[in-house]
Amino acid sequence: MAPSSSSSFAPIVCVVGFHHAKGPEIEGWFGVEDGTDPAADNDWSFLPFMALSDGAHASTEDFSYFTLRWRATKVSPHTSIFGISCTRQIDANQLHNRPADVTRSTVQKAVVAIADSPQFFGQLREKLSMVTGAWFAQKDFTDVDILKKFQESLSRTLQDTEDDQYLGLSLRELIHEYKYQTLVLFKCCLLQPKMLFFGSRCERLCMVQFALISLIPGLLRRLEDCADPEFDSYEKNLVMPTSLKTSDRNSLLSYMGLPLQLFGKGGMFGPYTPLQQLDILADHGTKSYIVGSTNSLLLQQKDRYSDILINLDEVTISITSSSLRTALALSAADRRWIDFLSTTVHDTWDETYPSRPKTMGYMGSEELIRLQFEEYLLALLSTTKYHLYLQSHPPLHSIEGDPTTDFNPDFLSHWQQTSSFTLFNSHTDSHLFDIVEPRHPTAGNLSFEDIQRRFAMQIQTLHLDERLAMSKEALNKHLATGHKKVSTAFSNLWADIEAMREAQRKRAEAAHAVALKDGKEGTGTDTNGTSSSPAPDPNAKPRVDLTAAQASVQAAGQKAGAYISSWGAWASERRKGWAEGRPNTRSEDVVAGAGAGAGAGEKSPGKLARWNSSASGKMKEEKGGWDWEIGCLDR
Repeated sequence: MAPSSSSSFAPIVCVVGFHHAKGPEIEGWFGVEDGTDPAADNDWSFLPFMALSDGAHASTEDFSYFTLRWRATKVSPHTSIFGISCTRQIDANQLHNRPADVTRSTVQKAVVAIADSPQFFGQLREKLSMVTGAWFAQKDFTDVDILKKFQESLSRTLQDTEDDQYLGLSLRELIHEYKYQTLVLFKCCLLQPKMLFFGSRCERLCMVQFALISLIPGLLRRLEDCADPEFDSYEKNLVMPTSLKTSDRNSLLSYMGLPLQLFGKGGMFGPYTPLQQLDILADHGTKSYIVGSTNSLLLQQKDRYSDILINLDEVTISITSSSLRTALALSAADRRWIDFLSTTVHDTWDETYPSRPKTMGYMGSEELIRLQFEEYLLALLSTTKYHLYLQSHPPLHSIEGDPTTDFNPDFLSHWQQTSSFTLFNSHTDSHLFDIVEPRHPTAGNLSFEDIQRRFAMQIQTLHLDERLAMSKEALNKHLATGHKKVSTAFSNLWADIEAMREAQRKRAEAAHAVALKDGKEGTGTDTNGTSSSPAPDPNAKPRVDLTAAQASVQAAGQKAGAYISSWGAWASERRKGWAEGRPNTRSEDVVAGAGAGAGAGEKSPGKLARWNSSASGKMKEEKGGWDWEIGCLDR
């Protein structure tokens, strides 16, 4: 049976400020007896550096989580306590009472709350944020009445309960971001290596670590030894359970050996660990730990301070130990199990509210994920017990083969060498497989469905579906643009062809008209009475001369206008003579007068009638154009 953690510790509050010359320092305590200093009594020399994390000045508000050692007293043993700090900063010019030692442009302070269990930190964080914001809004740090009332309220509101109050990053976010590697990190915690988390955001750095250890049922309530590798009170007080009440979940978990103690003798847990604690990490007595840092200097020495490095900024996991890498390889059953959770979370993901499924149902919820990990862990414990049973007994008929192959035999071999397994094996019944079936939740060899599921997960990991959708959209856009451009080009080409055809037709008509005109006017006789023009070639193409054609048309129009005018004058003269009763005026005189203006070729007035009939009959259409032939004028 797991020992009960002490609940006699009253929460306390302190203020940590950044001095321009001294660095971080504690400025005052609330909730302690007058004249006492818990930092001096418990050797909390690193508390100011834990409260003001590296890089906290880069954000408006940041939170830091850390562990502290509480020394043994006459009434209580040594134990681990937990601190949470809220850091803010303000422009020094805005302070109503600016102290003389404030020389920088900004003032940075942190309000720290210290309790005996991290279970309360979920509700404590929200209260601490509001109190710190209100204290800074006063713009007078000498007024600390709000901090005193805050500390007094903690003793009344932070009441211990048997129900688990989980802390940490949402498990949905953890699986959505790390997918199958979430199971790698979970199994890595069981192997108790040196795990180093790095991230530029301190609160997220701490929340990921709390989320991982909360996957082991009951562990958040049993962290009394995590602050110092020398603490081992959990093991000393642990009693093997002798009874089981199957209807009671806590009784079942206790009988199965939970929680597994990851931070016993030689182990340490520091959600945020400043550089000042590196000596503890490098100490020979420190065998394993889970710690976090926001200082990038540790990245340059990861081989010295870690077996596995989790970089939250780059979402990468680097395993420096080859043996650890082999042990953490996932089996086909492991991948099938975690891929189911990853797919469920992905299908119910909501960007607006990541911590709850968009269907608001059970599938993909935090409860489902926790119960799945609990089932996985119970199956692992039962399978391990059955594996040990097979070493000295024949296999049971009801159980087929050795189920440890579905959990990776290398992993089980490494786990059996840890202090956590030793404590578990010595304080649990050897026939746990009679309580929980020793079988992987998704046991079986690699199948075609596993390959399909893994392929789908790879598509999700690489965001190929989003990239292909974007590519398809871009391709459709380019195709539409290209279709429009090709259609426009064809339309313009067809219009140009039609324009060229029309121009060619007009040029052909003009050329034909000129050819006919030149043929009639250019045909004459020489002095011997023979024609001087050569015989026309029927196959010869007409010569195109637009200037000559225009001149011929203009001359013909002038001649036609002159003769029409002369005929009109003669007709008018005849009407006058008829009206006055005098003899007819000689038409020859009228025509002669008109002919003098038209040219020397029209000498006889008797030719007028012949001209009228000839002019009206010589107009004809040739290939879409009109050609006027005034042949009588040339006689």
